[in-house]
Amino acid sequence: MKAYRVSGIAPFGSVRNKFSLDLPAESKDDAEHIAYSILGSRHKAKRRAIQIDTVEEIDPRTSTEPRILHTFREEIELAGGPIAPANEEE
Repeated sequence: MKAYRVSGIAPFGSVRNKFSLDLPAESKDDAEHIAYSILGSRHKAKRRAIQIDTVEEIDPRTSTEPRILHTFREEIELAGGPIAPANEEE
């Protein structure tokens, strides 16, 4: 299992906004499928309406997502704890 960051654009109501999700998955394809599933169930967005730009593997210690911290808690502890999150551009 690896940690991935999926980024893109999706419809949230009547507006299209950028999104970024940190997900645990077996592969990039699996992470993409999970992102489609989450956005579809939370926001009723169809797969055709969701545009995924990047799917990249990340170090689980850089994520603040509870799902990642829980899944990789043993690896994070062995590696010396979480790394301060990188500053994101606004």
